[in-house]
Amino acid sequence: MADWLSPSDWQAVALSLRVALWATLVSLPLGIFVAWLLARKEFWGKSLLNGLVHLPLILPPVVTGYLLLLTFGRRGWAGGFLEQFGIVFAFRWTGAALACGVMAFPLMVRAIRLSIEAVDPRLEQASATLGARPILVFLTVTLPLILPGIIAGAILAFAKAMGEFGATITFVSNIPGETQTLPSAIYALLQVPGGDEPAARLVGISIAIAMLALLLSEWIARAVARRIAAG
Repeated sequence: MADWLSPSDWQAVALSLRVALWATLVSLPLGIFVAWLLARKEFWGKSLLNGLVHLPLILPPVVTGYLLLLTFGRRGWAGGFLEQFGIVFAFRWTGAALACGVMAFPLMVRAIRLSIEAVDPRLEQASATLGARPILVFLTVTLPLILPGIIAGAILAFAKAMGEFGATITFVSNIPGETQTLPSAIYALLQVPGGDEPAARLVGISIAIAMLALLLSEWIARAVARRIAAG
């Protein structure tokens, strides 16, 4: 087993899991909030917000990565400001997590938004008429009902983050041990003679992780839905 993958390959696998996990966890609260806004509120600029959320799905990933570099690079307006506080994204694993989070965000928001739209608004209105504040209505009524959608959206975002390549390599390059995730490692192996076999092994690992995430998402969502229905 130790010879099956090289230490650098295992490092790429571990870094991909780390990047995908942080990308999902950090973006989840914002994803829930944006999904709730799009599902329940009417406001000026709603269509614009919806377009911005889904823009990473339409733009070439390289373009998204370039925009992140312009914004969060050392010379970018946000990157230069954050650097004063010791927060650096460009050419760091944190930047890979940011790029993966941006690319996975639309899938997360869409799954959660569909769950919120499936909740009968009259249930929320009934709680509101009893004097409950909006945040309390969301926490006690809406959140439990949309939990399967949140779980599904989070795991789909995790799977997407695991496979992100274009935006990541454009924003943080392909630095072994720092920003070289699974897709970047596969790409690097395919550029050298004799790299086909180890690249194929990494492809197999990528497929296995993605399928496991999708199956786990489906299983957890169904289990939570059954529990809610039983309660």
